[in-house]
Amino acid sequence: MSRQDASKPDFWEKRFRESFTPWDAGRVPSDLERFLATEPRGRRVLIPGCGSGYEVRAFAEAGHEVLAVDFAPAAVERAQKILGPLSVRVRLADFFEADLGAAYAIAYERAFLCSLPRQLRPRYAERVAKLLGPQGRIAGFFFFEDGERGPPFGLKSGELELLLSDRFEQIEDRAVDDSIPIFAGKERWKIWKLRSISRPT
Repeated sequence: MSRQDASKPDFWEKRFRESFTPWDAGRVPSDLERFLATEPRGRRVLIPGCGSGYEVRAFAEAGHEVLAVDFAPAAVERAQKILGPLSVRVRLADFFEADLGAAYAIAYERAFLCSLPRQLRPRYAERVAKLLGPQGRIAGFFFFEDGERGPPFGLKSGELELLLSDRFEQIEDRAVDDSIPIFAGKERWKIWKLRSISRPT
């Protein structure tokens, strides 16, 4: 496919319209299921770049108040079709620019950070920190690869720590055992908790 700007909705709109979505697992990952089985109900959850939105149902059925956003209309249409009555939990919106409210307990990460061109990563860290409430967490999957090509744009060794450690502390980290082929052997389940006081930059 021709190279385009992955920071723009048109890039992702084309892929969803053409069903060129190799990052779409078609299911909820087992690490998320394990997380939800132990997480107290009633959390406020944000899912940026939700794509097909499978995890929206998982969070909602586990008793959480979830908002999922994507800036590609075709992705939102697909998610709303998949989710049926839960389609109201999905909104067409730009994660960086839209008014999404604040004080979320969890920002769920699944193939969103790795979809962003590298120059947008600092904005991601800043934006998530602002949207989370005290003790808020980023929980989800992080893709690691040393290559430059993408998307998906992999994180290089030490890069995630540099990106997040000023605002967050890592409290969980483990290998993922049911990755889809595009991520196999290259992703980890992690939880990062917002620091009470950010480190000076």
